[in-house]
Amino acid sequence: MNKETTRRAVLSAVLGAGVGGMALTDARSYLERFAPGSGTVWGAANRNAAGRVESPYGAATVSYDDDHVPHVEADDERAVYFAVGYCHGADRLFQMDLYRRLMAGELSAVVGDVAVDSDVFHRQLDFAGAAEATWERAEGTPTGDVVKAYVDGVNRALEQESTPLEYRLLSFEPREWTPTASLLISKQISWGLTGSFRTLRRALARERLGSEATEELYPRPMDHGVPIIRESGGGASVVTGSADAATPEPGLVSWLESFGTDPGIGSNSWVLSGEQTASGDPIVANDPHLNLTVPPVWYEQHVVGPDPLDVRGVCFPGVPFVIIGQNHAGAWGFTNAGADVIDFYTYETTGDGSYRYGEETREFDTRTETVEVADGEDVAVTVKRSVHGSVLTQYPDGDDFEQADELGVAWTGLSATRTVEAVRELNVADGLEEAAAAIRKFDEPTQNFVYADADGDTYYWVTGQIPIRTTDGEPVQGTRVFDGSAREGEWGPGYTPFGESSWEGFVPYEEKPGVRNPDYLATANQRLTDDPEHYLSEGYAPPFRGGRIYDRLDERAASDESMDAAFARDVQLDVVDGRYELFRPIVGEAVEEGLPVMVDVDPPVSPAALLDWDGGMRPGDPEPLLFEHWLRAFRDRTFEAAFADAGLPEDFSKPNLWVLGTLPPDSEWFDGDRAAVAAAAMSDALETLSDEGWEDYGDWNRVRFEHPFDQPFLNYDQLRTSGSPGTVRNFRSESSRGASWRMVATFDGESRAILPGGNSGDYFSDHYDDQLRDWADGEYKSMARTVPDGVDVTFEEGDG
Repeated sequence: MNKETTRRAVLSAVLGAGVGGMALTDARSYLERFAPGSGTVWGAANRNAAGRVESPYGAATVSYDDDHVPHVEADDERAVYFAVGYCHGADRLFQMDLYRRLMAGELSAVVGDVAVDSDVFHRQLDFAGAAEATWERAEGTPTGDVVKAYVDGVNRALEQESTPLEYRLLSFEPREWTPTASLLISKQISWGLTGSFRTLRRALARERLGSEATEELYPRPMDHGVPIIRESGGGASVVTGSADAATPEPGLVSWLESFGTDPGIGSNSWVLSGEQTASGDPIVANDPHLNLTVPPVWYEQHVVGPDPLDVRGVCFPGVPFVIIGQNHAGAWGFTNAGADVIDFYTYETTGDGSYRYGEETREFDTRTETVEVADGEDVAVTVKRSVHGSVLTQYPDGDDFEQADELGVAWTGLSATRTVEAVRELNVADGLEEAAAAIRKFDEPTQNFVYADADGDTYYWVTGQIPIRTTDGEPVQGTRVFDGSAREGEWGPGYTPFGESSWEGFVPYEEKPGVRNPDYLATANQRLTDDPEHYLSEGYAPPFRGGRIYDRLDERAASDESMDAAFARDVQLDVVDGRYELFRPIVGEAVEEGLPVMVDVDPPVSPAALLDWDGGMRPGDPEPLLFEHWLRAFRDRTFEAAFADAGLPEDFSKPNLWVLGTLPPDSEWFDGDRAAVAAAAMSDALETLSDEGWEDYGDWNRVRFEHPFDQPFLNYDQLRTSGSPGTVRNFRSESSRGASWRMVATFDGESRAILPGGNSGDYFSDHYDDQLRDWADGEYKSMARTVPDGVDVTFEEGDG
């Protein structure tokens, strides 16, 4: 494995593109590194957080359970999180460091010129500046003191533990961890959930397809009857807009698309009151759908500190606190709310680095940074800020400033936020009132928060700052590219990019969608409510998952049988595809139309069999294999040629399947004959199955989770599994996205959960992938807040 190939694989995995079939082109180097017992990487085989560690914060202990979950105990909160930091540093250091480098725009220094585009984007958006501003706000506060102790723990692990295998493969050394690095990880999480370029895509679609076609193909919101809050409440918002907004260049849109929120990322959650459960206590279920990586994006921990700190759940490695989990009083989860918290601006500029802003002429705040490139020439990048925030610049012809495409960006994550403080307070919340108070400080990202406590309370609320935009003092939707020089789409005075923001000019907490003590309520990234008081978003997920969850809950609630944890887990693992009911009539049209004559095609199942199928996406069945590939071919047949004729980029996002399935049969997108298009797509799908030799769904629907180096020995086994993009048991095989953590939390001692892999990022550990088989098979493990016998790591007072 040569260094260049390794570097390119690292970048592709970090950016989510994936690289397959990497050749081992340097056999001698490979043997030198991997020769059993003597190769250089085997020095990493002794990475175990064990023994005694000195801590400047006092005594603590760590006991690992059978799933390598650390149970951390101490009498002082800083001592607790020093030990947590040590565990993260021992188990996930390379993963933390890689994402720190990604967000800071410092990947090229490790992986070479293949990462320059990524580094330029991340430098220009200046996530590092936003993280620094957030740390300035937190430093010296109780939360800041705890974060500092955590950082010291990570660095102690860096000093005492052997260097992880990945550093040896890339031949570079880890750097000291910092508070800003932890907050960069928080920014990365927020960007991954809210950093959408949907506005730019719509603007380009309007210009190429026309306004009418764009509204038909990319509606806001989708016309279905499955909102999260199923009873309307609140008044209509006052909004204005314009169809003659600026249109970004296709090249700029394509460039930015690789760095934005993936439209396939979603999540499920629901909360059940004691009125619905057999135990009389509430239940909280949550399975966030994120990138499925090696190691997993989550790290499970149990932390016991000064009363009332006793919390178990998952955090993002690099960030100290449990994000999703359960403490002594309550349990909670999050899903993406899909709120629109980003806007884009064009400017009238001059050649001297100035731009018009209303009646003023202002200078861009400009500096030059150097992107270090391993084994290549370093690259200078200009980092700009405007009154709105960052300025993204792409130079189509090298450094030709006359050809530069520029966009101003306002994003809530560019300001100093309090989310880390909110999560710390949530970890120790003693019931609903304290949890609700904590979540008010959850500035980013916008999330659907579900909660229940031991007293029987249930709760749902939308978190995060959602800007109220105005043009000439009137509220407007954030659905277009604004003219920044004309002061369109202005955010309120509370927003200070790269500084401390307030809630002034954002939707007040009380006016965001929420319900206190719902009987039961489910979220699956669908629209929040039918009657919002304010503009919230320009796009939500289709109703397939949300509708299926509500169907299951409604049916059970209407029966004589109570809900319990086993039922909640069964719903979480439901494999009936919500897309099937919508598309079954169209499958019928294709069957009736008849298929073109095909040669040498021996399909594992006939199209007619789909009409008698139950819609279950199970690995042993052939029907879901044909259905999934027919859906893909049907969408391609419908839109691909028309989009190409319109001059849209090849990677331009096509309309979602709800839109496709609800187009009229005689729509112009089908050239007036939906049945013919559906039949041709069925032929395409059958040929694909025949060419690939797939016999059932599990032949294709497999775990494809890749380590950043994408080597077979580091990647997880490609296990067969259930689920699809349209099922509650959400799984996207090719893109490796789905349930990154499944949790069903109860108050009767039966809380259970599972990770898609293992809690350790150390390839040599028995816990590298020990939960993978159970995850793929739909099994769970205990999430009890019980400290196991024995101590693996003892922290003693000392400076080290």
